[in-house]
Amino acid sequence: MKVDKRYFTSDEIRPLARRSNIMGLILILHCYLIIVMALLMFYLWSNIVTFFLAIMIIGSRQLGLAILMHDAAHRALFARKSFNDLLGFWICGCPILADLFSYRRFHLMHHKYTQTEKDPDKVLSLPFPVTRLSLFRKFLRDLTGQTGVKLFLRQLLDSYRLAFDKDAINNSSKQPQTFKASSLFRPLVSNFFIFLIMGYLGAWWWWFAFWLLPLFTWFQIVVRIRNIAEHAATEFSTNGLQNVRTTYASPLMRLFVAPYWVNYHLEHHLIMHVPCWRLPKVHELMLRKGYSNQMKLAKSYLEVFKEVTSKQIFSS
Repeated sequence: MKVDKRYFTSDEIRPLARRSNIMGLILILHCYLIIVMALLMFYLWSNIVTFFLAIMIIGSRQLGLAILMHDAAHRALFARKSFNDLLGFWICGCPILADLFSYRRFHLMHHKYTQTEKDPDKVLSLPFPVTRLSLFRKFLRDLTGQTGVKLFLRQLLDSYRLAFDKDAINNSSKQPQTFKASSLFRPLVSNFFIFLIMGYLGAWWWWFAFWLLPLFTWFQIVVRIRNIAEHAATEFSTNGLQNVRTTYASPLMRLFVAPYWVNYHLEHHLIMHVPCWRLPKVHELMLRKGYSNQMKLAKSYLEVFKEVTSKQIFSS
């Protein structure tokens, strides 16, 4: 497990890296409880405002499931390995059409080769900075569902190819890490149960409106924001304090954009097996040690957007 011993002692790392089965379960229950509360809000006050609020909240919790799956990929969500694999796969990954095990393979390569030529995620950060118009178009494609539909169709094609040709899926060196599954069979089984539950509690169309629509729209934009905040316009180097960014998030941003401490990404790269709920403590420790001036930090997501965009508007 990667730990940068330049910044921490073993005695400092040990308590920070301690996993908890109870806390892992609480985080998953919290994520689904927020989703239920968003649905209840719409059920009690059905109008266009609560409809779109529910989509935004649920889309952010779908990212929350991805973040918890990410912790499980590092075997940090639960103390027991079997819980990380079982619950991380079925409860966190499958509902958002993601595969814990393929994600783990790609993601660990990203940690090993962060912002270097061998980083499979380099294609996500390489284009930045971009023009403001270009970033606006990306967000527009996300919000209108174009990105989500495109990725889903690609997943269908990959799933079809995999069924007949085990070598058809691109190897990890050619793919950026994404929250998606190569085979859709088990994710679709999971979504069938979500469809039944939502239909029983609400109406037959709830799964389409409050699960598929957020997944194809708001989830896509918050995943993009997450990717941008983490590595866009950072150093292409092995400097662990400058090739990744931590972004401070307000309570409102944590609700709609950055759940479960995903904004503490620099700290995650320093000790990748620390559970997400302990990352603020890693951040506090780094500040106490006097590293604040050396760390790539952003005061807000607005500051990140300013940093990753150029002032040119109409250039290609």
